[in-house]
Amino acid sequence: MKPSLHSLLLWLLLCVCAVPVMAQPTTPAPPELDARGYLLVDFHTGKTLAELNADERLEPASLTKIMTAYAVFRELAAQRIKLDDQVLVSEKAWRTGGSKMFIEVGKRVSLEDLLKGMIIQSGNDASVALAEYVSGNVESFANLMNAHAQRLGMTHSHFTNPNGLPDPELYTTARDMARVAVALIREFPEYYAWYSNLEFTYNGITQPNRNPLLRRDPSADGIKTGYTKAAGYCLIGSAKRDDMRLISVVMGSSSPRARAEASLALLNYGFRTYESHKLYPVGQPIENLRVWFGEQETLAAGPERDVVATIPRGQYDKLSARLEKTPDLNAPIAQGERLGEVVIALGTEEVTRIPLVALQELPKGGLWRYAKDSFLRMF
Repeated sequence: MKPSLHSLLLWLLLCVCAVPVMAQPTTPAPPELDARGYLLVDFHTGKTLAELNADERLEPASLTKIMTAYAVFRELAAQRIKLDDQVLVSEKAWRTGGSKMFIEVGKRVSLEDLLKGMIIQSGNDASVALAEYVSGNVESFANLMNAHAQRLGMTHSHFTNPNGLPDPELYTTARDMARVAVALIREFPEYYAWYSNLEFTYNGITQPNRNPLLRRDPSADGIKTGYTKAAGYCLIGSAKRDDMRLISVVMGSSSPRARAEASLALLNYGFRTYESHKLYPVGQPIENLRVWFGEQETLAAGPERDVVATIPRGQYDKLSARLEKTPDLNAPIAQGERLGEVVIALGTEEVTRIPLVALQELPKGGLWRYAKDSFLRMF
């Protein structure tokens, strides 16, 4: 007896349903770490790759010195101070407890040596000497630190001293510390190079850099450790492999070994799981846009800064780009004026938006151009 058409269709349907459906690849979960809070971000895009309690208020300990260095670097950039300035060491700076550069009261020390003593040796005494030289006293310098923190968007941070010694009103978050670390590296690469120095000698005393990543990961080049009993063991790390730089923040680990292992685990997870691609460099023309009433009809437009996408590994072929252009552009247009946005997407998910700007100036055209464009716009 031949099977009916209905039974054949039912058999085919059961066969199709029995075929296993291939699941979409998922991003591996970050490792479990010994830390009260942590954060892993891509330096170029700011994309968060892993986090735990990243916005919880925590004590920064000597991570504070990253903000101290940033504030001093800003003063150097403004040419209000110089690296070869000779700083008189006060009794307050000399008496500061904790880790020391071993400066001596009444002696003069170059600003550059004080910075290296703070960055490489984590000198609390050097931090106070720098604060007093820049702002007159520690309290005024703390106000400067807080002003920079607000400008950088560190809305959950408050600083009361330049070295991170315990204070009930001294606090931050892992996310805020990542913000200042990124700003320091981006704005001051020439000074950031000091963070990878393995040791520094002052007054005949050589001290090693306290950052264990520098000796355990050849791609690591910064940035700072911290410890107090209340804060636990903290470490902000930075590493660069090929064109990808990651920033890791680990706060509140139980031991020096735990913070080092947590930082390495985060960095390795990020580099293993994600990849970054520079899609359009800053200043590269992407499109010639139609402009009305200008000396010429079109104007070259490009990204305001490098267009970089951080995505899970193996997903590059799913990236797409589009331009969202400002309608009805009219001359005159200044160089750098915003003309729209470059939008990068991974499948249906938006990855990043970068302003699209004019790559040169376009002055207003003459009477003939005005009359011609007015006529064309009517139709």
